[in-house]
Amino acid sequence: MRPVLVELGPLQVNAWGFMAALAVLASARVAGAELQRRGHARADAWPLVLAGAIGGLIGAKLYFLAEHPDRITDAANLLSGEGFTWYGGVLGGTLAVLAVARRRGLAPAVTAASLVPALALAYAIGRIGCQLAGDGTYGTPTDVPWAMSYPDAIVPTTQRVHPTPIYETLAGLLIFAILWRLRTRLSEWRLVGVYLVLSGAERFAVEFVAATRRSSPGSPSPSCGRWAERSPASRWSPPRAPGDPRSRLPRDFRGRSERAAAAPLGGRAADR
Repeated sequence: MRPVLVELGPLQVNAWGFMAALAVLASARVAGAELQRRGHARADAWPLVLAGAIGGLIGAKLYFLAEHPDRITDAANLLSGEGFTWYGGVLGGTLAVLAVARRRGLAPAVTAASLVPALALAYAIGRIGCQLAGDGTYGTPTDVPWAMSYPDAIVPTTQRVHPTPIYETLAGLLIFAILWRLRTRLSEWRLVGVYLVLSGAERFAVEFVAATRRSSPGSPSPSCGRWAERSPASRWSPPRAPGDPRSRLPRDFRGRSERAAAAPLGGRAADR
């Protein structure tokens, strides 16, 4: 882990910020090549990518503040690099990109198909920043051979855990490779559909080893899937006929993934 890459006197180059900038540069290059191939100006990529990045950051911050209204009056938090929620970033980035695309006369299908390979690549690069920073997005404790501890991270833990940012980087690179290969074989919306299916499957799979705690303002809040697991509806079971052996099963059954996620990490108890 190396949260700070370079220190030049009072100036610090943080790992997450550096990788985020690299992700923007790489995604702009990929999106520009795709727009040019589809008969549009390569230069249109930069306004789209910047709109997605800025809109995503604003949306992620607003979503976080909606989840934590007590932080709204904290001026330092409003301008800090902490406190972002993924779902808000997706919503804010999408709205910003659609607004810029409409202003520049780009069809939604062409815009989306040109951006999805870039999104997959940017995601993979951005997760490298999470791994270097150790921002709390690592997974649950495990004894697999490739488990890692994060003693010097922003959100430290001395336990050996799943390095989920590495998983997500590898998955993002694989999704990018698939989309890049299929981009000339599928229609625009079919390519977007492939991206949505693959990225959704990746997000779903990583939830089985993702930690759900909130140890610091910058660490992720529980995902929608985890909240659903904790809801009363997830513990409801239909009535069973008398004598049915299934009626003796515990009504509040919880899977191994939630029990593992509840384990203390870095000496702190899980946020229940």
